[in-house]
Order: sequence, then structure tokens, then C-alpha cells
Amino acid sequence: MRMRTALISDIHGNREALAACLAHIQRNPVDRIIFMGDIVGYGADPVWCLETVMSHCEKGALALLGNHDEAVFKLETDMNAAALQAIEWTRTKMSNEHRAFLKEMPLLKEEGEILFVHASAAGPHTWPYVIHTRDADACMRYTTRRVTICGHVHRPQFFHAPDGRPIEAFTPPPGIGMPLLKGRRWVVVLGSTGQPRDGNPAAAYSVLDSETGKITMYRIPYDIESAARKIRAAGLPPRLADRLFTGS
Repeated sequence: MRMRTALISDIHGNREALAACLAHIQRNPVDRIIFMGDIVGYGADPVWCLETVMSHCEKGALALLGNHDEAVFKLETDMNAAALQAIEWTRTKMSNEHRAFLKEMPLLKEEGEILFVHASAAGPHTWPYVIHTRDADACMRYTTRRVTICGHVHRPQFFHAPDGRPIEAFTPPPGIGMPLLKGRRWVVVLGSTGQPRDGNPAAAYSVLDSETGKITMYRIPYDIESAARKIRAAGLPPRLADRLFTGS
């Protein structure tokens, strides 16, 4: 049976970006949504974003744990000063119900030949980044699944390894279905919905089509000015607002 899955990663408390992606999904319906981690952190609307994800999970969506989600209830956190300040602020906004939901989110989901995880199969709970081919190689070595789909990096990238040949990497063009060809292994790094860092400030989400074996990344414009204004008004580091305009 055909399954079209929307993949939303690294929302980071950005209400405007998440709302824009969900509106696009509503106009282009999918069968389910997987939220790939880091619902909170950095942005000024962690409660709205988390409660929106919670409501979708009540209707069959899945939410995976990200490192910023974990940091809400884990006090010993390895983060830079700006990220830590945002998490400390976010903690003050979370209810016991919110914390309980975050604690219950799984680290990964294995389904057929695909592994869904926020960071990497190479130590999901230690949050390694998949940036270089050596990182993708480590990820592939830690799972028997043919395809690993992850986020965490905020820059979309596809890695693939044909049998017996070195890993190659490329950046997927938005709006074009990229086939996850058989006979090779893949690590798909998704773009960020709420804080892109690939030079494109538009929100990112992707759709995986089980029938065609293709994954398509979409870039969705949103009201960056409003998201940035709320970050500044909350007293969070100005850099967290400024970078939204440049996707950096």
C-alpha cells in the first residue's frame, strides 16, 4: 500500500515556519507525519509548536526525540551559550504534561528498510552530526537498514554508497523527487523547518513516497519577521533572530 510520509525536522520553536509547512501539507495531503526531533529550542513559541505536534500525534503522527527536546528535562547539556540560554528559557514555559510527552518520545523508528532518527544511527543518544562522508559511513555501519533518514544538521544532504564503491554526497534540489535507488545504501539528512542553515531562509520539510521510492524536499516561505521579532521580545540572544533572515 502506498504511503506518503511528511518529514518535519528541527522546528525549534518557530511557530510561523511550522504553520507554513503544515498549511502546505494540508494543500498537498500526506498519509502521515513524522516529526524528526528538536521541536523546541532557539525559537519563541515552544509551547505552541509542542502542543501542535502533540495534537498531530493524537491523530497518528510520530514524534522522535531530539537533543534540544531532551535538554528540557536533562540538566547536564552540552550546548553553546546561546542554545543553552534558549533552553533555560524554554524550560520555564514547559508544563509537567509537556515534559512527560518529551520524555516519552522514542529515539528512533525502524520500519522495513528505513531507520528514522534525529541524529545518526552511530549513537542516537550521543547526537553525532552527519556532515561528511566519514559521518555517513559511521551511520551506515551502525545499522542494517538500507536507508537512514535524519535531521540535526539543518543542512539537507544526501549520501549514497553503491555496493563496493566509496560514499558520494550531493545536495538535493527542492521540489524534485530524488529516487533512493536500490542496490545502494543511503543516509538522507533533512533540512530544518524552523532554523535552516544552508543559506536558504525558507522553511524545509520533505515527503517520502513509499510507492516511487522518492523523497522530495520542499522549501516554504514564511513570516520570518514575526518569528524574529518574538525572539527578540523574549530576551533571547539576538543572533537567534538574525540568522533566520539568512538561513545561516
